[in-house]
Amino acid sequence: MSAAITPFTLAIPQADLDDLKRRLQAVRWPEKELVDDWSQGAPLAHVQKLVAYWRDHYDWRRCEAMLNGFGQFKTEIDGVDIHFLHVKSPHPNAMPLILSHGWPGSVIEFHKAIGPLTDPVKYGGKAEDAFHVVVPSLPGFGFSGKPVKTGWGTDYIAKIWSILMPRLGYSRYCAQGGDWGSAITTKLGLLNPKELLAVHVNMPIVVPPPPYDNLSPEEAEAMAGFARYDQWDSGYSKQQSTRPQTIGYGLADSPVGQAAWIFEKLWSWSDCNGDPTNIFTYDEMLDNIMLYWLPNNAASSARIYWESFNTAFLAAQIDCPIGYSIFPKEIYKAPRSWADRCSTNLIHWGQPAKGGHFAAFEQPDIFVNEVRTCFAKVR
Repeated sequence: MSAAITPFTLAIPQADLDDLKRRLQAVRWPEKELVDDWSQGAPLAHVQKLVAYWRDHYDWRRCEAMLNGFGQFKTEIDGVDIHFLHVKSPHPNAMPLILSHGWPGSVIEFHKAIGPLTDPVKYGGKAEDAFHVVVPSLPGFGFSGKPVKTGWGTDYIAKIWSILMPRLGYSRYCAQGGDWGSAITTKLGLLNPKELLAVHVNMPIVVPPPPYDNLSPEEAEAMAGFARYDQWDSGYSKQQSTRPQTIGYGLADSPVGQAAWIFEKLWSWSDCNGDPTNIFTYDEMLDNIMLYWLPNNAASSARIYWESFNTAFLAAQIDCPIGYSIFPKEIYKAPRSWADRCSTNLIHWGQPAKGGHFAAFEQPDIFVNEVRTCFAKVR
């Protein structure tokens, strides 16, 4: 296994972009939904507007330049190239921090938070709040390599992160994540390598095993959130956790299918008042979608569900210092009582006034404040 860190510059062949435009010009659309809301899925008119912008106005080279401007690298761990952004702070005493995304996210989720995290003085903050930031693409996501064998679930990815950070020269660091990044970050906390100072997540992995009797109002609200998810929102996860290869064919062949598959979740899980364009620009959404389309990783990214969905989100006692931020439009709002049961060293409990599942993407300023406040306890 090579320990080399190799600079990586994105330069997508123009032929790939031309092929995408050709596909966007030759869409076969389904008929319109039979309801006046999103309850049957992403509405035809909304998807057509997104695709029209993608076809006629979107500029991938802008996104490419942004990612190259951050500083991109790759390193091989267990035969898989791990792609990551690595942005060092100008402040020498900055704390190293690894940020982990989930599905249907990417490193794009954090692009508005990287500047305030690495250079807080430039954004009106204090030098003592600075971080050196590492943002990896999960294996099978973005521009990371695709595992060629099974076993790359959340436990193993946490071990990969515990190799990556010391390889970058960091003898002490913190970790943060949302969605699958929450599961991986929690697993890293359970692994608790000697270099790890603390972890923070914005989707707490704290749900206790049944039975669910004598629930408090907050616990009952959390269970109601799970029930809504199971009844109305979990079809994608059932497919990806049981047949990721099958769904991969359609998403790999159709950019509109890939876009709608992600667009619907940006609506469902964000604090957007019913319309994702209230919180995300078309460019932001398409930047994220392109990190699925261009590397052709619909199937490889879905496989994390097959590997880990039934085990990754089970609560376990964690002794590592941990902080939680409970955004109001998260899939479920974890109650403090559950967190107290499985966190022996809880250092932060934040409850922001707005934001949803994609915390850093939706509300970067609030997200940055939560991260700063949490990790100030271990500086």
